[in-house]
Amino acid sequence: MATGWFERLLGTIAERGRSWIRIPTDLPPLERICALARNLVSEKGEASGAALADAVLELYRSLDEASRDRFLETLATEYAPDPARLAEAAGRYLAEPGAETASALAGAADPPRQELLRRLNMGRGGTATLIEMRETVLARLHEAPSLLPLENDLKHLLMSWFNRGFLELRRIDWHTPAAVLEKLIAYEAVHEITGWDDLRRRLDSDRRCFGFFHPALDDDPLIFVEVALVRGLAGAIGPLLDPVRPSRPGKPADTAIFYSINNCLDGLRGISFGNFLIKQVVEELKAEMPGLRRFATLSPVPGFRRWVETRDGAFEGPLGEALEQIEAEASELDPDMALRLKRLCAEFLTASNEGRGPADPVARFHLRNGARLERINYPANPSPRGIAESWGLMVNYLYDPEKIEAYHEAFVRQGEVAHSPEVAQLLREEAGLGVANLLPFGATWRH
Repeated sequence: MATGWFERLLGTIAERGRSWIRIPTDLPPLERICALARNLVSEKGEASGAALADAVLELYRSLDEASRDRFLETLATEYAPDPARLAEAAGRYLAEPGAETASALAGAADPPRQELLRRLNMGRGGTATLIEMRETVLARLHEAPSLLPLENDLKHLLMSWFNRGFLELRRIDWHTPAAVLEKLIAYEAVHEITGWDDLRRRLDSDRRCFGFFHPALDDDPLIFVEVALVRGLAGAIGPLLDPVRPSRPGKPADTAIFYSINNCLDGLRGISFGNFLIKQVVEELKAEMPGLRRFATLSPVPGFRRWVETRDGAFEGPLGEALEQIEAEASELDPDMALRLKRLCAEFLTASNEGRGPADPVARFHLRNGARLERINYPANPSPRGIAESWGLMVNYLYDPEKIEAYHEAFVRQGEVAHSPEVAQLLREEAGLGVANLLPFGATWRH
């Protein structure tokens, strides 16, 4: 990662502070880092604090896995609020509720661990290391629930440091530094980038790529979106991903298709950037190309197959037999079976679920952002992954700038899914068929 001006500033401060601190060398690494952490949380000087933060981070990065786990456990258990101080502040607030006693209570409840993490963030590479630390904590949390206080504090601080006000939207093209382009290849998790030629095609004149960046992680995109500029609503992923298909001049594009959105850093899981990214990219594209009339996605439906397979009698009857056949032979459903599959997917993606909305994570992301379920496409993705997730179905979500907020409010308040007349027709056909005929294979409907 290239060193930005802020990292250089922190480095200068830390170097000046080294003469003010003593780093013990006669202790084992785990005891040494714990001692340095205790000193850091009590240090008052800025330069000496930066030097201590540097020392803790450098030592943390050198620890073996077992020592890291023990250090994380120490952070989670030994930097809690002082019980006596907290009880006293709570008693004062209960006896005399008010702004002053509430502020004192909040201060008493603030764990020293948060202050330690804030000070670590002032060391060189501190932000990146804390993100990696949270990634480790999230991976361990299931087996080590005692790490939950540390996870809560890390998430709280990272949400503050990575709020939209600190993020910079950048267009990524073939002239972007190679360090960033390499990250696109590494981080692409929706549709694999097979190499530099493939990447170059995805950054061609009829394509766009945008990412959010943070000053502390200058060459690391936090999230990026790939866009195809086309005419009409794209219903299949193959033509968009074809690395040898040249960009063809002709009639100007009227539609922007968002076909891949990737969160890049596991340590920032649960900190959402995607809603801001899509809306800002829509505005950027409208300003650049006023002729664009539609902004839509071509999205997978990763929860669809799991949803179908929870039903009794799965893979029985004509549709079940047809689905098994396309998996075995890499073939396609006939039009009648394809229509029945699309009807079933329409029901899945518009389910209210007592106000929670559909269970599919991609659907929830776009619907929460104010999109409309526009079209269900088959065949759209015949890749092994596409077949495994949804038997080749993909979905268009439409972002109408005039209606985004209304659709968002309807979804988050009632779980109401805005959908097009085409999807409404699929739902009416499903109702006309009746549950027994719609469900694959004679299954029993279960809400």
